[in-house]
Amino acid sequence: MTVTPELRAEELLGQLRSLADPENVAGMARFGISAEGTLGVSVSQVRVMARELKREAGRDGGAWRHEVALALWESGVHEARMLAGIVDDATLVTPQQMERQVRDLDSWDLCDGLMLNLYRHTPYAYETAIAWAGREEKFVKRAGFVLMATLAVHEKSWPDERFLALLPMVEREATDSRNMVKKAVNWALRQIGKRNATLLPAALACAEGLSASSDATARWIGKDAARELRGR
Repeated sequence: MTVTPELRAEELLGQLRSLADPENVAGMARFGISAEGTLGVSVSQVRVMARELKREAGRDGGAWRHEVALALWESGVHEARMLAGIVDDATLVTPQQMERQVRDLDSWDLCDGLMLNLYRHTPYAYETAIAWAGREEKFVKRAGFVLMATLAVHEKSWPDERFLALLPMVEREATDSRNMVKKAVNWALRQIGKRNATLLPAALACAEGLSASSDATARWIGKDAARELRGR
C-alpha cells in the first residue's frame, strides 16, 4: 500500500468525525451504549467504511489492515474501535492484543461486535472464552460468554463435547446479577442448546436446573432459556 497504516487511520478518524451526530449519541445511551468517546455514527455507516477499506487493501493486504486496525483502536473513539474489529486480520491477532483490548471494553455493542467479527475467528477463541468467563470484570466476563454464544452458532464442524464442557461454566456464573453479564450467560446457554438435537437435552436440563435455583438471577436465566429451548 502507498499510504501508511497510521495515515489511513487518521483519514478514517476524520471521516468518522465528519459523520458525528450528537443526537444519535443520546439515543445510543438510552440503549445502554456508552457515550464515552462516542460520535453517534451508525453501524451501517461503519460497515460501509469497512467494506471500502477491505477493497482498498486487497486480498494480500491483511498486514496493512491489521496495522490500521491497531491505530484505530488506540484512538479510543467508539466507532473507530467498531471499525477496527471489522477490518482487522484475525490471523495476526495475538492473545496479548485480545487481552489489551478486552480491558478497554465499556459498552455491550463494542464487546459483542468484537467477539462476532474478529475474536471468534482466532485460533485462541475457545480457550479465551473459558478464561474470560471466569473473570470478575463486567465486560471481560460478558465477552467470554458472548464468545461462547457466537462459537456455538458459527463453528459448525466442532464436536459437541466442546460445548457440553461449557455448561458447567454457565451454571457457575448464573448468579451474577449484572445485566450485561446475565444476558450473555443466558445467550450462551440458549445458543448451545439450539446448536443441534444432541446438545438440546443437556442445555435444557441446565436451564431447568437453574429455573429451580434459590437465586433470582439464575432463575431468570434458566426460565428464559428453557422457554426458548422448549419452543424449538
